[in-house]
Amino acid sequence: MTDDGAAFRNAVRRGYDALAADYDAVRDDADPPAVLVDALADTAGGRLLDAGCGGGRGVLGPLGDSFDGVGLDISRAQLELAGERAPAAARVQGDMTRLPFAEDAFDAVTALHSVIHVPAAQHTDVYREFRRVLRDGGVAVVTAGTEAWEGENDDWLDSGEHMQWSFPAPEETEAALADAGFRIEDSEMKGSDAGGSWRFYRLS
Repeated sequence: MTDDGAAFRNAVRRGYDALAADYDAVRDDADPPAVLVDALADTAGGRLLDAGCGGGRGVLGPLGDSFDGVGLDISRAQLELAGERAPAAARVQGDMTRLPFAEDAFDAVTALHSVIHVPAAQHTDVYREFRRVLRDGGVAVVTAGTEAWEGENDDWLDSGEHMQWSFPAPEETEAALADAGFRIEDSEMKGSDAGGSWRFYRLS
């Protein structure tokens, strides 16, 4: 039987449900990168999907007031935090590989530090879902790691909770984006408060 990644994603859901507050406490409130701010400025006032919104620190909190925002996350506990930070945004518990939204439903889609919690073999499926729900002329911003790595931690943040990650190589990410029908308009490298770095891609 083909592995559809459900066990991986369920482990992520259970982990974030258990340690949502711990994770939120170690996140910083660094200014959003220019590529994100500029991209969303072009679609301000429209409908925004923040896929893997977490506690709302990345998009819904600092930028969501400019949009009809919708936060999607696999973790209910994370969505509760997002509701405190961005009370005007709608919140939906769901899976990025099967978005519960109609085609052409959004003017902007963001996914910051979230696709890495889906098995790399399914990243193209996720990006195809983003493309499906994004209207023509819309904009997407996603982040990806800068080095290939896949792993897990049974005591993440010293919490005793399990977490899993899957980072493809940059060229694999860019190929998956192209396969999904996206064009890279711009990108920006930004360091992480947890170490390492991320690349932010602006897509059309």
